[in-house]
Amino acid sequence: MQINEGAVDRAIRVIVGLAILLLVFIGPKTPWAWFGLIPLLTGMIGFCPAYALLRLNTCGMRKQ
Repeated sequence: MQINEGAVDRAIRVIVGLAILLLVFIGPKTPWAWFGLIPLLTGMIGFCPAYALLRLNTCGMRKQ
């Protein structure tokens, strides 16, 4: 498993994931908000299975 998310992509995923997950505890308290775990976890580990299937990579150029 390789990292396929760049730093900005990872930060956005973590922020959005936390914001969605907060809806479980505040706001409408909907169980659908547990789907916020998906962007949160993919942002934390730096790997997105959907990116892998679509062969996308937001890491940028790596030095060899």
